[in-house]
Amino acid sequence: MKKQKDAIVWAEIPVLNFDRAKEFYSKLLNYEMQDQSYGKFRMGFLPVDPNLKGVGGAIVQGEGYTPSSLGSKVYLNAGDDLKDVLARVDIAGGRVIQAKTLITGEIGYYAVFEDTEGNHVCLYSRK
Repeated sequence: MKKQKDAIVWAEIPVLNFDRAKEFYSKLLNYEMQDQSYGKFRMGFLPVDPNLKGVGGAIVQGEGYTPSSLGSKVYLNAGDDLKDVLARVDIAGGRVIQAKTLITGEIGYYAVFEDTEGNHVCLYSRK
């Protein structure tokens, strides 16, 4: 397989209590999450500018979607400095698992939090 522009094309974060998770991610990312039902699935969309052709994602409730602290990790873009988003984790109802940590000076920083559903999700920023 040849190299692609993006390694990830879409991300889904499983949730059990959709309304609670929607409120958490809306507070965490400081935006009003849009949601929609697709058959048996309910999805809340993470903020992304479609004009920039970036990678999107959603929280998803439905059969086969079980939150877990184990397994794949999703890194959310936390903007210029992840400390701003990280400061809202506890306020929104989550818990910081890994504080802001330098990866390298060239790559940037990451942090890990546990959401209201028990998922461990990561944040990323350059500063």
